[in-house]
Amino acid sequence: MANKRMAGTTAVMAVAAVVGSVVASAAPAAAVSAAKPTVAADGTGLYRTVQAAVDAAPANSSARTVITIKPGTYREIVHVPSNKTAITLQGLGTSPSNVVIVYNNSAGTSGTFGSASVFVEGRDFAATNLTIANDYVEKPSTDGQQALALALNADRAVFRDVRLLGDQDTFLVNDKARAYMADSYVEGTVDFIFGGGTMVFDRTTVYEKRTTGGPVTAASTPATKKYGLLFYRCTVTGKTDNTTQLGRPWRADAQVLYRESTLNATVKTSQPWIDMHENSWKKARFLEYRNTGPGAGKNSNRPQLADSQAADYTPQKYLAGTDGWNPL
Repeated sequence: MANKRMAGTTAVMAVAAVVGSVVASAAPAAAVSAAKPTVAADGTGLYRTVQAAVDAAPANSSARTVITIKPGTYREIVHVPSNKTAITLQGLGTSPSNVVIVYNNSAGTSGTFGSASVFVEGRDFAATNLTIANDYVEKPSTDGQQALALALNADRAVFRDVRLLGDQDTFLVNDKARAYMADSYVEGTVDFIFGGGTMVFDRTTVYEKRTTGGPVTAASTPATKKYGLLFYRCTVTGKTDNTTQLGRPWRADAQVLYRESTLNATVKTSQPWIDMHENSWKKARFLEYRNTGPGAGKNSNRPQLADSQAADYTPQKYLAGTDGWNPL
């Protein structure tokens, strides 16, 4: 441990000399302080945009690069490419709402996968104490209304105290993603947490904002992948009672588990899972386990994880992979 700490300190000195307030450190983001923020829209930081700070970060670094962001609204598209590794975006406000990264592209102009406000492809990414949003206004048309806030296609990503705001398709957890989110908030209208990656949501609030409700998830977990999306100790809530589905299968073998979570009255208790196109929810790997609240319950449309299986479906099991990763 002592050798690792010394190596991290050396990296701080070397990188600081090159990119100023973009601080590289082996220490957690919360331990980092700087004389001035890395990014400040008002010009009081080293950069005015988040993208400029990402561009200045060292490529393929094993030391963590912490980009601190002064409170404000940053209307820009941010791309963290695959060679920008171990980057942390850290909001400096008193709450996640104080730092907002937002744009308004939609599938109609950029395609679904190109509509995100923030794209993350670099491994070991982290974000804390900020908001990522897409403020495109969803129209009555059923075509081209997808508008992503965050597209994640990176391994070992961690999100703490963040808000993800959007309408349809707020958060793409793509196939390469393995990620953990804690103490956060995600809102949307339809399929607003979707994709084929593996992710654990812990103590996170999920909000269905549409009056007529809709499905929270549209997982596309490959058949070869055991773990998809786990909602653990989360809260599912929404604008209207008995209108929200827990999910639908974008691919036939979609895997989603709501475990030990609070399901509020917004959940459609009689039918919380629905089909998607030719994919039947009954053939997907949809499960619940020991949920509580007015939206919880047991019936033939609500498959339950058996107690004997519970030890194999923990957050640690979902995230361990082949390297034993455990961000909890």
